[in-house]
Amino acid sequence: MATINDVVLVHVDNKPGFYARIEDISPDVRQGWWQVRLLVFTFPLQVFTWTLDEFQLEGADFTMGGTPIRMEPVVAPVDNVREQLEEQEQVTPEQVEPKRQAGGGAKVVSLADRRKK
Repeated sequence: MATINDVVLVHVDNKPGFYARIEDISPDVRQGWWQVRLLVFTFPLQVFTWTLDEFQLEGADFTMGGTPIRMEPVVAPVDNVREQLEEQEQVTPEQVEPKRQAGGGAKVVSLADRRKK
C-alpha cells in the first residue's frame, strides 16, 4: 500500500499523466476509505486531496468523472538495481556503487574544450 512520502505516477485515461508525492493519508468518515493529499509536480505545484479506498492506494484502477485513473509507485533506479542484486545474492555496498579510477579521484572532462574536427 502506498504510504506518506511515496512518489507515485498517476495514469490518466490509461496514459502516464503526472507525478505526485503523497503528503498525508488520513481516515475518511467512511470505513475503509482514506483522504489522500497529493503534492502534484506541475508548474505551479498543486495539492489535490482524493478520497481513495485501500485497493486504489495499492494501484487498482478507478474512475473520476468517467476517466480511468491509476496510481503506480515510482521506484528509484538505483534502489531497484540494489534490490535486484540483493535478491540474487548477498552483495556489499562496494559491489553496487560505481568503482573509482585508481589514483583516487574522478576524471573531469571539460565540455568547453571539445571542438569540431
